[in-house]
Amino acid sequence: MWLLALALTAVPPHDLIAVGVIVSPRPEASVALLRSAGRSRIARVGEAAFGGRVVAVEATRIVLDFDGQRVDLVLSSGVAAVASTPIVATSVEAANAALIFERKLPRVDVERRLAAEIPRILAETALAPVSEDGRVVGLRLIRVAEGTLLSEVGLRPGDVLTQINDTPTDSLAVLLALWPRLQGATELRASVLRDGHAVSLSLGLR
Repeated sequence: MWLLALALTAVPPHDLIAVGVIVSPRPEASVALLRSAGRSRIARVGEAAFGGRVVAVEATRIVLDFDGQRVDLVLSSGVAAVASTPIVATSVEAANAALIFERKLPRVDVERRLAAEIPRILAETALAPVSEDGRVVGLRLIRVAEGTLLSEVGLRPGDVLTQINDTPTDSLAVLLALWPRLQGATELRASVLRDGHAVSLSLGLR
């Protein structure tokens, strides 16, 4: 019996690292960016990630709980610079402003990954229109293909995608028509609503 209990206990992945943070004056609104086995997760305080639960997000560390075992992940400046730009809110005004998640990647890497991941993205990503006052104002992500560029740039289930590069995404047809125009862009920007808050996601191509 004790072997079964041991098997069911959540164990921290051996390669789990802290990549970036968004620290808010309201602790419950702070966000952690984590990576393990080549996959990235974005989780707020209280949310699950890689088998554990985020219990604290600070400017220099992320604390997770794995079935009673607390794990402190130190956010080194070197790691954060590679994966994201940590953004620290220093006032109530900053906390109420749009959260921003930024990444920069070589264009050739993005193109290579998209070529390999598009079949998964099309098969595993689900969208549903969101309406207000009888008109579509965005597309809700019901499912997001995990471990793909979509999840790594910060999109997650429940997000309502409202704009891409300042173009309103009010239909799937608009979303598909945008693709040819975005291929020459140096930056891809997505505006989403997450739990009623505006979030800006940016992918710079170099």
